[in-house]
Amino acid sequence: MTALRLLAGPAARRRIGTHGLRAGDVSAVAAAAGGPKGLALLPLDRWLFGTWLPGSPRPRSLFGASIGAWRMAGAAQRDPLAALARLEHAYLDGQRYPRSPSTGTVSRVCRQITRELIGADAAAFVGALNPDMNLQVVTARAPAGRYPRPFFAQAALANTVSRQRLAAHLERVVFSSAGATPSPAVPPDRFGARTVALTPANLEDALLASGSIPLIADPVKTIAGAPAGDYWDGGLIDYHLHWRYAALDGVVLIPHFVGHLTAGWLDKFLPWRRHGVGQAGRQWLDNVLIVAPSAALLARLPGGRLPDRRDFHRYGTDHDRRLRDWRRAIGECERLADAFAGFCEAPQRVPLEPLP
Repeated sequence: MTALRLLAGPAARRRIGTHGLRAGDVSAVAAAAGGPKGLALLPLDRWLFGTWLPGSPRPRSLFGASIGAWRMAGAAQRDPLAALARLEHAYLDGQRYPRSPSTGTVSRVCRQITRELIGADAAAFVGALNPDMNLQVVTARAPAGRYPRPFFAQAALANTVSRQRLAAHLERVVFSSAGATPSPAVPPDRFGARTVALTPANLEDALLASGSIPLIADPVKTIAGAPAGDYWDGGLIDYHLHWRYAALDGVVLIPHFVGHLTAGWLDKFLPWRRHGVGQAGRQWLDNVLIVAPSAALLARLPGGRLPDRRDFHRYGTDHDRRLRDWRRAIGECERLADAFAGFCEAPQRVPLEPLP
């Protein structure tokens, strides 16, 4: 059974075809939003950041939105395995919601998840970031005080007409451990490249905001060092982080759930936008390698699919059964990590597909 799919841009295919994929080639890792789907990528994260990449230290950018931001925050630590273990425990055992929880309840639970990931001392967490890793937490800022339901109905309508029109409602704000200079990978679009230094004072709120889904959770307000506003899930603008990676050197690795990048969360409902942002967007991905589970691996998972947010409704208050199936999915996805490690040793084992 082949457990993984590998999809590469033209420059990444040429590089890998010449000498395979070496850890020193990887200049950045991007982690998409996706809720519980991110659990399936934790085994791969552990191998990447606990074994493979530390063997070839170099400056690297770690981009993340929503659960991807939480994963990359753990991965950016000097002890990534301990931090990722805290995240896994908090995400699994902390989410035992009542039926139809309020947005306030969901926000309180998610804040506790971020606190367990960070630990008791935010300053210590920031101080323990690997100096080679530039952690970038992606959020979406809206005007303060808007009622979420009508505001996001208007935003969704604007996005249906044009993705650029969504920028009249939401601004991209990135919290970066490297300071307030925007990454060259940020897309040159109307959402902006506002970058705020990530500090102990705003770490918890930035991580919480990056995963605050409208109508499911409350916004995060007044984040230290950032402009006023209501801060929401970074996936609203940057669902799969379809950024201008060709502006970076080396290979940009994207551990992912599917074999394509959808720009914004609202775009996934629009078939003509599911595969990026047009010809210019395809050129941005020249040096990208997507690592995704194969259909054969997905078939082994409970229900034949990755965990997802709808499981909270599917399983209701039968939390033990949901957690049993989620843990089984994580265990099966060890095969993804093993298969990618095998590819790095012998690239001919897995063919490279072109990006769509």
